[in-house]
Amino acid sequence: MKIGFLIIDMQKIFLQNETEVPNVEGACEYINYVADLMRSKNNFVIHIQDVEGSSEMDAELLSFIPEIKVEKEDICITKEHSNAFWNTELEQILQSNGIDLVIIAGFAAEHCVLFTYNGAIERGFKSVILQNGILSTKSDVITQTYRDRNLISHTVIPFLG
Repeated sequence: MKIGFLIIDMQKIFLQNETEVPNVEGACEYINYVADLMRSKNNFVIHIQDVEGSSEMDAELLSFIPEIKVEKEDICITKEHSNAFWNTELEQILQSNGIDLVIIAGFAAEHCVLFTYNGAIERGFKSVILQNGILSTKSDVITQTYRDRNLISHTVIPFLG
């Protein structure tokens, strides 16, 4: 089984003020751990960058936060909508590489993470959310996002493909 690890919107523009987004450091530890596991097993790490309205923004603000490791073999794609599948090459990348399962992490749980999770399922991919790997500015949203959705713990991932 081939796995794609989608890291969504871990960008300075959203996360530079960590007081508004609790547990950025902790989520980054989980995300980096899983990304390293994926790379070590020749699975795919895909960073998704929101560029909606970017013509008006400083490119530095759109860059990934330094706490997230981006390696040269990782794939980076841009999106302009909450669902990372909408009007992007993400579906084609996953299909052309034989990816069956996507693990989703990142920001914001109630928007881009959830919309991409649903988008993956709608396109026939098995989709799971990385437990402790999603963020939100709202304290109750993480628990609500986990409810009735497929989750995966970082401790299980080493036993996958």
